[in-house]
Amino acid sequence: MNYQFDFGWLFEYYPQIVKGIAITIELIAVGGVAGISLGIVCAWVRALGPAWLKPVVAAYVELIRNTPFLIQLFFIFFGLPSLGLQLGELQAANLAMVVNLGAYSSEIIRAGIQATPRGQFEAGASLAMSPFETFRHVVLVPSLERIWPALSSQVVIVMLGSAVVSQIAAEDLTFAANFIQSRTFRAFEAYIVSTAVYLLLAILLRQLLAMVGWAIFPKRAAR
Repeated sequence: MNYQFDFGWLFEYYPQIVKGIAITIELIAVGGVAGISLGIVCAWVRALGPAWLKPVVAAYVELIRNTPFLIQLFFIFFGLPSLGLQLGELQAANLAMVVNLGAYSSEIIRAGIQATPRGQFEAGASLAMSPFETFRHVVLVPSLERIWPALSSQVVIVMLGSAVVSQIAAEDLTFAANFIQSRTFRAFEAYIVSTAVYLLLAILLRQLLAMVGWAIFPKRAAR
C-alpha cells in the first residue's frame, strides 16, 4: 500500500467545514425541537385525541415511517413547487427533518403514554380536568421521562441521517466534504475528517440530551 495521506488542504478549506458544521447543528436544533413538539401532539392525538383525527395522524405516521427520508426530502424540495410552494434548500431540509422526526418520535412518546398507570388519568378526571389538561399536567412529563433515552437516540439518528440533505445542495457537513474532495481529489481524507466530525457531534448531542433529561426530570438525575 503506497497511499500517502495528505491533510494539507485542511487549513485552506476549514471555512467550508466550519460552515457545514454550523448548518448541521442548525438542522438538528430546528428539527429536534420542532420535530419532538410535533411528535408530542401526534402522540396525544393517537393515544387520547378525538376519534376523527386519529386516522389522519396514523396515516401520516405510517407514511413517513415506511418511506425513505431521501424520497421525503425530494418530494418537499422538488415536488412542492409543482403545487406553488417554493422552498429554499435549508427550508426544505428543515421541514423534511421536522416531518420525519415528528413521525418517529410520536410512536416513541405514545409508548410512554400507554405505559402510564390508569390511576393517573382517573386522578386528573377527579380534579375536573379535561383530557388534554390531564395529558399536559399529569401524563406528559412522566411519559417523556420513561422514553427519554429512546427519544434521545432517535434525535441522534436523525442528525446522522441529515447527511442526505446535501443531495439538494444544502450546505451541511457532507456537502462540505463533497465540495472539498471534488477540489482536492483527496476523497479518503475528506471523508475521514467528516466522519470524525459526525462522530464528535453525535457524542456531544447525546451528552447534551442527557443533561436536558437530568434538568427536566430531577428523579433521573438522582439515580
